[in-house]
Amino acid sequence: MVATAFATLIAFMGIGVVDPILPVIGRAMGATAPQVELLFTSYIAVMALTMLVSGVLATHLGGRRTMLLGLGVVVVFATLSGLSNGIPMLAAMRGFWGFGNSMFTSTALSIIVGASTGTVAEAITLYEAALGLGIASGPLLGGLLGSMSWRYPFFGTAVLMAVAFTATFAAVHDTGRKEAPRRMRDIVQALGHPDVLSNALAGLAYSYGFFTILAYSPLALGFSALTLGLIYFAWGILVAVSSVLLVNILRPRFGAIPVLLVNLCLLIVLFVAVGLADRKAVDMALIIASGLFCGVANALFTTLAIEVSPFSRSISSGAYNFLRWSGAALAPVLSGVIALAAGPRVPFLVGACVIAAGTVVLWLRRHRLAAALVKYVAINEG
Repeated sequence: MVATAFATLIAFMGIGVVDPILPVIGRAMGATAPQVELLFTSYIAVMALTMLVSGVLATHLGGRRTMLLGLGVVVVFATLSGLSNGIPMLAAMRGFWGFGNSMFTSTALSIIVGASTGTVAEAITLYEAALGLGIASGPLLGGLLGSMSWRYPFFGTAVLMAVAFTATFAAVHDTGRKEAPRRMRDIVQALGHPDVLSNALAGLAYSYGFFTILAYSPLALGFSALTLGLIYFAWGILVAVSSVLLVNILRPRFGAIPVLLVNLCLLIVLFVAVGLADRKAVDMALIIASGLFCGVANALFTTLAIEVSPFSRSISSGAYNFLRWSGAALAPVLSGVIALAAGPRVPFLVGACVIAAGTVVLWLRRHRLAAALVKYVAINEG
């Protein structure tokens, strides 16, 4: 379980490693904001689509083999990303990178939950902590290496993913009883379940906001690569800390749904504040502070994806992550287009509106989701 969490940390470094070098890549290649944002959108769009098959593939190959396949693909295409000579080629390589990462991430969650001797929430806390630390470390690595060349962060990530591949090969084993082989239509069927769908739609809206912060704001802030790396390192640390500590304090006391609703409302206020701010110091403080709310939302949405679903872990994870990453894929390039058309601050206001729409969905379904959580605890942890 620890080896899988370590590999998760390394894998999610690949998402944030591009953050600090987006302005550098744009200047080096003479690209507009929407073109640069393709580096995120191609990565996440492919990741979202392959979430439809990654959980299914895991039930045929086994979790360990699927993880190794994903890590191996990332090593190859992270290296090729560093060798790219233009935005189209780099976006294509990032797309294949997203394919590899989807093979890994959906399977890693299932393995960590299956290997845990505690509750699902505790296992997901470990997964989200690894995710948060990975996203925190990625920008720091990108900032340090990117200050020398925009190519170096890609090569550095490839080396680290090779280390994760080795650790997974040596220490990770499939856990528990192997799931019966699944088909893609099982994931489609899962999305037809009202509880699964409502949580996934709210997660989609939240993920749009999350990637407005992670993928678009580096272009809007106007800081150097190293400064951006430090900003997003601090942001990622708050993501990790809040997903591990704050969630475990708040959820037992107030319940998952109320905490998530309040958390999303506070995040909406923060987005509006960023959209109206006009000072770099305020921008920096608000972006870093958003990590606190993102960590809580990450952990609770992922927990709900497993606990409100009557389906297997791999199918539940695949269905949720398909919609979750679909929202994430829209945010980068759409924010770039909106910025060109309406101004650099408007994407944050749009992000606030999208999160608000997801919050409404969650609020309308709050009683039904709470009942599903009670049923899950009675069956699995009672």
